[in-house]
Amino acid sequence: MTLREVLSGVKLRSELLKDEADREVAGLEYDSRRVEKDFVFFAFPGSRMDGRQFAHDAMARGACAVVSELPRPEGFPQSFNTPWIEVEHGRQALAVAARNFYARPDERVAFTGITGTNGKTTTAYLIDSILRDAGRVTAMIGTIEYRLAGELRKAVNTTPESLDVIRLAAELEQHGGTHLIMEVSSHALALGRVHGIHFHTAVFTNLTRDHLDFHRTMEEYALAKRMLFVPSEGPAPHWAVLNQDDPASQQMMPPDGTRVLWYALSEDAGLKNGLKNGLRAENIRSGFDGLRFDLIYEGARQPMESVLIGRMNVLNILAAAGAGLSYGLDLAAIARGVRACPAVPGRFERVDCGQPFLVAVDYAHTDDALRNVIQVARELASGRVITLFGCGGDRDRTKRPRMGMAAAELSDFVVLTSDNPRSEDPLGIMNDVMVGLGRFDTPHVAEPDRARAIRRALEEAKPGDVVLLAGKGHETYQILKDRTIDFDDRETAREVLRSFGYEKQG
Repeated sequence: MTLREVLSGVKLRSELLKDEADREVAGLEYDSRRVEKDFVFFAFPGSRMDGRQFAHDAMARGACAVVSELPRPEGFPQSFNTPWIEVEHGRQALAVAARNFYARPDERVAFTGITGTNGKTTTAYLIDSILRDAGRVTAMIGTIEYRLAGELRKAVNTTPESLDVIRLAAELEQHGGTHLIMEVSSHALALGRVHGIHFHTAVFTNLTRDHLDFHRTMEEYALAKRMLFVPSEGPAPHWAVLNQDDPASQQMMPPDGTRVLWYALSEDAGLKNGLKNGLRAENIRSGFDGLRFDLIYEGARQPMESVLIGRMNVLNILAAAGAGLSYGLDLAAIARGVRACPAVPGRFERVDCGQPFLVAVDYAHTDDALRNVIQVARELASGRVITLFGCGGDRDRTKRPRMGMAAAELSDFVVLTSDNPRSEDPLGIMNDVMVGLGRFDTPHVAEPDRARAIRRALEEAKPGDVVLLAGKGHETYQILKDRTIDFDDRETAREVLRSFGYEKQG
């Protein structure tokens, strides 16, 4: 493929010269370490580094061109005959080029995108399970892991760069795959990582306070989410699956031509909008062994079972069911796929060493998510709810007191600790949280060392209690100011429980 063909549709700041346009392109990269001969290197600015500083390395490795939204730096060495091509938007240029280079696999592989503050990961797992159980060959991109036709791969970002997404879709197509399910973060939407990608189905879970360090306001945050349903360029999704219980869904309404499916826990799913195609749940039963409820859709009633726990997961199941319906599956097939979905790592994941109280690890790291998961714990506890949590450093400070309030209002005992403090002082972060935590008389302790804090929370537990270790979920590390260390809430809890003499038999 020539450089002209690769950059077809990209907004260039100047015309390609003939000798540039006719250059043969062997591949695309945005990481200079992976550049090979005749690759195009995309050098866009990041939050911490400017990709232009790696352009010389890319040229030395044989890049046939450098594409950037910024000009060639002053004093940049001219030792290579490599054109520097300026574009209007670097990441959007990469997305367009990737679709060109890989022959637009998103027009043949059905993409499902899930966006929202909470529930994206679980909903993605559910949709993937529904489609695989129905015989489809799938790929999945998300916070915990990436999957390709059953093969597990390490996740780098919740939503990787467009080149990685398109490349994975092309690889899936080679494996005979038909569906790609992906979490679509607000960062990815705002930065252009899914620019121009064709989505068959777009799912909205909810919108609560988060990421305001990046988006600044809730209005900007909502507008970023809206881009999945009303893209600035490219087609709108064929289907939109929207949460009737969240008022922000009204902002996600797609243009005419997109079919809308509503879902809700309330009985008027879709009816507020004069529609009769809403999904809702009745007769919800939640316990240690999971969920049972009746899914109601167009007058039909389908019994549903899942190992997932809590009413919040009823909404996730309804959202996934909506996606299944968008692909023409019937309710019985959707129910089988939901039943086949295992527990999602780090999402109310139980740690069981035979102790007489429940220990659960969850990724909840917003005040809304923390409220939801504490409420699940409350449903299961015959005794008290003991909540351990912290707030991440270098992230939205405004949510810290809100999380403190949520934990204190709903828990019987709170252990405040550290959670990826990054460059910040853990004690400073905890002081921000205490502003909200101190508004209630809930007994609490503060312990910045997370391992000691987990021990303290488990020491407090008595038979019938639920100990909730919130914030890190599936993560196996702790990011400190000067280093990243191995740390897993689940393994730490097991070690402490074993030191107490608990050891599950069989």
